[in-house]
Amino acid sequence: MAAAGEKAFPVSWDQFHRDARALAWRLAGAGPFEAIVCITRGGLVPAAVVARELGIRLIETVCIASYHDYQEQGALKVLKEVAPSIRAIGDGSGQGVLVIDDLTDTGRTAQVVRDLLPRAHFATVYAKPAGRPLIDTFVTEVSQDTWIYFPWDMGLAYQAPLHPGSSG
Repeated sequence: MAAAGEKAFPVSWDQFHRDARALAWRLAGAGPFEAIVCITRGGLVPAAVVARELGIRLIETVCIASYHDYQEQGALKVLKEVAPSIRAIGDGSGQGVLVIDDLTDTGRTAQVVRDLLPRAHFATVYAKPAGRPLIDTFVTEVSQDTWIYFPWDMGLAYQAPLHPGSSG
């Protein structure tokens, strides 16, 4: 959740779908890709959209927990590694594999997966400056102090204005 002084960037389902399709458009010329590895859980939705748009049917997950309290990144824990059949594609270094996540924040999660698949193509819908160097393709860069509220994390609720006292 956004702390005091952080910017809030709420993303609707419609906006996220448009952004995930824009990611697919950017990736269309970067392949060919034999498989997608999505970083769960955030990478599941954009991976489904990109897989549909690019006609990729082989989809795998790598499960890494990093946000344990929805506020701060904690210690990274690999809950499920990439299947050996995916790691064996090409020369075993990730060539021909597309890795997708919703966001790169600090880059710590991307680095764990990059160590597993060093030659894979990494793509995220959103990127923050600290994680940006680990990503090959993204759609929108936001400042490091921005908290992105993804549609699966929220319901409809009042959003306070940026300037205190400007409501009403």
